[in-house]
Amino acid sequence: MSISDYIEARRREVEDALGRILPEPPDCPAVVHDAMRYSLLAGGKRLRPVLCLASADAVGGDRASALPAACAIELIHTYSLIHDDLPAMDNDTMRRGRPTLHVVAGEGQAILAGDGLLTEAFNVVARAPRPRDYERALTQLDVIRMIASAAGAVGMVGGQAIVLLHSGLEEPGLLRPSTLLGAALSEVEGREARPTPSLDADGLRRMHAKKTGALIRVAATAGAMMGGGTAAQVEAIDEAAGEFGLAFQIVDDVLDVEGASADLGKTAGKDAAAGKVTYPSIYGLEQSKRMATACLERADTALRRAALENSQLLAIGRWIVERKN
Repeated sequence: MSISDYIEARRREVEDALGRILPEPPDCPAVVHDAMRYSLLAGGKRLRPVLCLASADAVGGDRASALPAACAIELIHTYSLIHDDLPAMDNDTMRRGRPTLHVVAGEGQAILAGDGLLTEAFNVVARAPRPRDYERALTQLDVIRMIASAAGAVGMVGGQAIVLLHSGLEEPGLLRPSTLLGAALSEVEGREARPTPSLDADGLRRMHAKKTGALIRVAATAGAMMGGGTAAQVEAIDEAAGEFGLAFQIVDDVLDVEGASADLGKTAGKDAAAGKVTYPSIYGLEQSKRMATACLERADTALRRAALENSQLLAIGRWIVERKN
């Protein structure tokens, strides 16, 4: 099976499952149900759930055991997109080739739909068929914990906070959040408020390891764990997925410069317009592309260490680097 056929087959599995998992009216108000479905079922690459299922395949596990985690991660990813597109964040009006949710449903309903998807994600994982043996039950709990960490303040939420802090998104005339927080801390604790440091290359990498990389990484690791992978296999996949996450963000930054809005399914050139620090803004386009390729080489080394080089994982990584949207 070619990698494109493999990805499409896994994507269809995910799409079918996503169409069934959201709560329905009358238990869930129709306005929330419709808003969640509008964004969740709008298509997209489904990279994270596909990577989750591919990791279960790679360790010889049953994909069905990893499907709840795969769907939960896609719910969380979709919630993050809804909130990222809000006027208070990226203020974007197009996502996946159509108007963003706050444009069609209003900001309040968009916030609630995002909140609903986030919380429903953990319901999906928690209500999955409980493993019959103790060790498998512990694995399921570990996966829930890891997903929560990747989505929260030490992961994706923390990364987005750094994005806001170092972008030009604050309204003119308002104090920056760091200044407000610093002033509050100095008043309460007698500490001097500190200015926001500039974001350098190391800071950019750490930011994206949280904002983008954490959810991609946990998707692959969760799939390997739910698929019954050995400790060595899980460690290798976790390391490789970290490289995939970095490559994904580098390519995303490159496409924001080189891509067209029609191809991307979202507005091109937003990063530069918002004053964001990106890989091309620091390293230039060509060096950024070489960095993405280097990520693949490191991922290949990690997978070979656990004899996983013949799985579909590296091909998915190559697809990440070579994608045009």
